[in-house]
Amino acid sequence: MDSFMVAVLVLCSLTATAHGDKGTSKARSCSDIRHFYSGKGFSLDGIPQSEISGEHLHICPQGYTCCTSDMEDNLALLSRGEMEGLLKEAGRTLQVSLTGQYKAFDGYFLELLNSSAITLHETFTSTWGLLYTQNSQVFTDLYKDLRLYCRGSNINLEDVLNEFWSRLLEKIFFHANRQYSIGDDYLECVSKQLETLHPFGETSRDLKMKVTRTFVAARSFVQGLVVSGEVVRKVSQVQLSQECMRAIMKMTYCPHCRGMASARPCANYCSNVLKGCLANQADLNTEWRHLAETMMQVAGRFDGPSGVDVVVLSLPSRISEAMLTMTDNIESINSKLFQACGSLREKTSSSTEADVFPKDEKTTAEDRSASSANKLGRLVTDVTVRLRDMQPYWISLPKMLCSDRVATGAGAEDRCWNGMTRARYLPEVIGDGLASQINNPEVEIDITKPDMTIRQQIMQLKIMTHRLKNALNGNDVDFQDTSDDASGSGSGSICADEICSREPRLVVPMTEQAEVYPYPPENKKVVTNSSNHSLPCVVTYLISLLVLLLRR
Repeated sequence: MDSFMVAVLVLCSLTATAHGDKGTSKARSCSDIRHFYSGKGFSLDGIPQSEISGEHLHICPQGYTCCTSDMEDNLALLSRGEMEGLLKEAGRTLQVSLTGQYKAFDGYFLELLNSSAITLHETFTSTWGLLYTQNSQVFTDLYKDLRLYCRGSNINLEDVLNEFWSRLLEKIFFHANRQYSIGDDYLECVSKQLETLHPFGETSRDLKMKVTRTFVAARSFVQGLVVSGEVVRKVSQVQLSQECMRAIMKMTYCPHCRGMASARPCANYCSNVLKGCLANQADLNTEWRHLAETMMQVAGRFDGPSGVDVVVLSLPSRISEAMLTMTDNIESINSKLFQACGSLREKTSSSTEADVFPKDEKTTAEDRSASSANKLGRLVTDVTVRLRDMQPYWISLPKMLCSDRVATGAGAEDRCWNGMTRARYLPEVIGDGLASQINNPEVEIDITKPDMTIRQQIMQLKIMTHRLKNALNGNDVDFQDTSDDASGSGSGSICADEICSREPRLVVPMTEQAEVYPYPPENKKVVTNSSNHSLPCVVTYLISLLVLLLRR
């Protein structure tokens, strides 16, 4: 009997030692984490030399530990700062790509306009002579307004084109009737007859339609690149929540506190943590994809026989064609204008210059379409690839950020850090977006309180997509105050975690008590104190006692 009891007690002692994280007789040294902690820039004052009981921990598992409460808090803040740094870096990379595309297209459009303006000046000087040189400001103003429009100025493109044709009508009429005294009031009457007379034939109407569709699309596309970059910049600056900080700390630095510094997070565990942390960002996905798809449609319109390069580079020849139409019919047009605006009084000494207008000549722009088309084709191909690649950006962030930190290799899923110890992670990976986080086992999120900064950026994406769709139909769009479209007194406010946490919440607040989770307890088992280490011993003792009683 005595020998049997001794054996039971020995077995109890061995079981207790084996079951505990650390043996109670010899506490493990904290030299490794002290070295790690100081390497992060923290002071070692108050840091234990050997393991202590972990009842004070409120984020990490409460077994024996080398971490104090201050260490846990410092490492939690560090983990959030590091993750926010990674998010900003990822955002900067995408911003650089979008900015590069913006500069490429903006530069190309301006290059086309400059080339077209130079061609017009060179050809019109020789072809139209005094009519052009004395009235070159009309053409200079047209190209100036087109440049400003492309750069996003608050200019109505239809008004610009109407003003150009009206002024050109005045100048040609004045030049053709230099023998008469013509005042400003009479010229104003002449310009008002533009819609009635159609002095430039169908060329002006056709050119107006093509220029409008081309420039509206070009400006909308460039503005889409700008808005996309701004959305990335603003969302990348959103601070991670307190709940997210706790989850990241538990995944990143709690293994160090548990003496498992080499343990890497389980892949699915990391996915759930970051999907919870970036739930609001994932809600950008739908509108982000819509914007990218619409921009690709607009970019597809740039190339081809009616592409932006063809329209812009053909401006000199089309304008000259319209002018020839009027000069060829100047007698008929004069008759109608005299009837509408009244007769004119001849000057006392009239000019008798011959060949006021060129006869049977057409101005043709220098053929630069081949090289420009090749360059445009490359730009469209490049931007299409980049837009397609960036479509899944917001929902791919968790996978991208987890790729360098999770455990890999054979058997990794059984030896990875699951939030409590080295073991398999049992919960399934949850979905993307805020609504899916109601069942997230790692991050507490109130799904009824979305981040207002991100909601405003979702609205910006919707607005920009709507404008691009209008551009596809040739409808002009206004880009004024694009950064404030979604803001306003009724849009909600942004608050810091400390302030928001004081408001009523639908989720149960975090406490130091044992937590209840909706999945098997193997991955969430919290060891609260060293008395739990002897539980198997007690069970063994009771079984042994029961056996002895039965023998009697």
